[in-house]
Amino acid sequence: MAAPMKFICLLGLLVLVSMPGLEKVDGASACGKSTPDNEAMKLAPCATAAQDMNAAVPDSCCQQVKIIGQTPACLCAVMLSNTAKISGIKPEIAITIPKRCNIANRPVGYKCGSYTVP
Repeated sequence: MAAPMKFICLLGLLVLVSMPGLEKVDGASACGKSTPDNEAMKLAPCATAAQDMNAAVPDSCCQQVKIIGQTPACLCAVMLSNTAKISGIKPEIAITIPKRCNIANRPVGYKCGSYTVP
């Protein structure tokens, strides 16, 4: 009787471990439950302004930066994400967008990689 019980327990454990969603830890990223790459997609209106210091920053960009920027670590992670790199974002220019949007409560002096929020 002990052998069938061990088999059932082992089978139950294998089923539990193989359930979808249990193979990774459900931890929060710098952007909460979203990934920096997903958040980067929301900043598509900022693409030109994040590549050219002289480009106008659209209101739709400023609105998204204000929302995401409530968590400076998330905004930093977005700016340094693979999506941003693939999009041609220049971090040294992107980091100036909160200031160019006149966001008063931006994290001035916040370090993001080798960049500092002006």
